[in-house]
Amino acid sequence: MNTATVHIPAPDGTPLATDLCLPDAPGPHPAVVIRTPYGRTAHRAELRGWAAHGFAALAQDVRGRHGSPGAWHPYRDHEESDGAATVAWAREQTWSGGRVVVAGSSYAAHCALVTALGAPGDGRPDAVIAAVPALGLADTAREPAGPERLRARAGWWAAHGDRPDSAPDALAHALAADPRLLEHLPVTRLADRLGRALPSWPGLWDDCPRGRTVLRGSACRLPLLAVGGTRDPFAEDTVALWRGWGGPARLLLGPWSHRLTADRSESAADRLNLGALYVRWARAALAGRLEPERRGVITLGGSGRWHQVSQEGPRGRGEDSTRTAAWPFDAPAGLRLLHGAEFTADPARPVRSDDLAVPSGTAPADRCLLLSPPLPRPLDLAGPATARIHATADTPAADWAVRLTALDPAGRADPLAFGIVRRTDPPGQAAEFTVPLGTLGRRLPAGTRLRAEIAGHHFPAHARNPHTGENPVTATRLAPSRRAVTARGSALHLTVVARRRYVEPVPEICR
Repeated sequence: MNTATVHIPAPDGTPLATDLCLPDAPGPHPAVVIRTPYGRTAHRAELRGWAAHGFAALAQDVRGRHGSPGAWHPYRDHEESDGAATVAWAREQTWSGGRVVVAGSSYAAHCALVTALGAPGDGRPDAVIAAVPALGLADTAREPAGPERLRARAGWWAAHGDRPDSAPDALAHALAADPRLLEHLPVTRLADRLGRALPSWPGLWDDCPRGRTVLRGSACRLPLLAVGGTRDPFAEDTVALWRGWGGPARLLLGPWSHRLTADRSESAADRLNLGALYVRWARAALAGRLEPERRGVITLGGSGRWHQVSQEGPRGRGEDSTRTAAWPFDAPAGLRLLHGAEFTADPARPVRSDDLAVPSGTAPADRCLLLSPPLPRPLDLAGPATARIHATADTPAADWAVRLTALDPAGRADPLAFGIVRRTDPPGQAAEFTVPLGTLGRRLPAGTRLRAEIAGHHFPAHARNPHTGENPVTATRLAPSRRAVTARGSALHLTVVARRRYVEPVPEICR
């Protein structure tokens, strides 16, 4: 199998650099198309893998990146029309059998999705594989409840924005020279400190609605495979895409980060050959063999087990296979308050997202800190987690960040869940609200303690709320905020596996 570079014309004639790998056997062949801003040459081994299984495989540099000329405007222009032109080109080739799958990870998943959601015709594919999908500009820039994802967006834009190539370590180098870089105000001018022009950075924070891709997907009848990681910041976007999709949809949530890699605690039984699964799923999807309903599986990370997910929520075979369990803040068997029922959220000294250490009870409280008793037996978590909080802030705008950490019997800390919401309740008025903590897939061993932190900031992962009522990305003035958490009525809610009915992930996904 040889890989050749061809140039596929976009609708305006722009030649898009594309690597093409064909099977050794004569055609016709189904095709898989990958469009990426991260460099098509990085996919050559993947293309050979697809070709070895009978697929014509294409990896293309998107317009304005690497080998493709033009201007690149992330998420805004050309991806849908350029993707449609590439799919139509593939169908016209003598080796083509007419069936096309579009696939990709992260931004490449965005390219695949907008191509799949385009107008009917030769440019629309027959199936789509979206792994850890970056759904759109607004979806990647902010959490569902509003707080800005500062660290990840600064890193991505520094590495890839407004340039034809990539510098993956650009932000790390900038931080080494300027450790307080991410504290720069206003956030919209942060790029001034990076040492190169980033004209698209301020527009990243424009007030545009989230959820457009999910809404468009509700009308799509193509088969979808949505792949996510329980440790991926876009995990909830992956789940939302799957839940809202209009055609046969499959969800695979593994114990992975955004790079679809796991940490050292991953069980050998958790590991999957994703390439082989993609091929098997693609064959089933193109042959029309997938059952029409939504199906999915979620890892129970640390156990090597997988649990079935239904459209309504994670559950196994049997109506009572999962249940919601509560850890009240005011009960001995729940979460015990250690300190910080009243605390100060000071954006000049924010609680940091990159440090799991917590202050001692003698320090001035900058967060509310709670701890559970040791688990009496292993606990399987497979589904949504939320924190229901009764609290007060004395400022006109307040972010509420909840971080849940698993402490093993030796006291080692492992991040378990996180959520953040933005509130604009009247100052001093008690409010009751829910903080979504994502979808969990973990097995916690006996003796594990759950530690919960409730804070006003989660920096630098998220921009600091200035507490003045101003837009956090344009504000230049910061003010502290006094907070109070009422234990009575507040609780942590987790979805636990009540009946252990496990599944094999590959057959579940491909049927």
